[in-house]
Amino acid sequence: MHIITRKRLNEFVEAHPHTKPGLAHWYRTIKPATIRSFAELRTLFPSADQVGKLTVFNIGGNTARLIAAIHYNRQRIYIRAILTHDEYDEGRWKE
Repeated sequence: MHIITRKRLNEFVEAHPHTKPGLAHWYRTIKPATIRSFAELRTLFPSADQVGKLTVFNIGGNTARLIAAIHYNRQRIYIRAILTHDEYDEGRWKE
């Protein structure tokens, strides 16, 4: 999968260093994968949720949420936001 953009991952880790192991695991798992559907994605990330057209990943046991638009046909993941659990719960990302 081609991830657009890794810069968001790096910026979030700078602000929240405790999330680095979880985000690194997510990146190492998804980068080399070929995923054709949400069902296939759930085999790698069982806690991933579909929210409208976006996919929400639980990172590091509820320390962060990664919100992405996934284009399975083009093998691309567009990172829309990475939020702390509290920021996610506020729900502003849905607007």
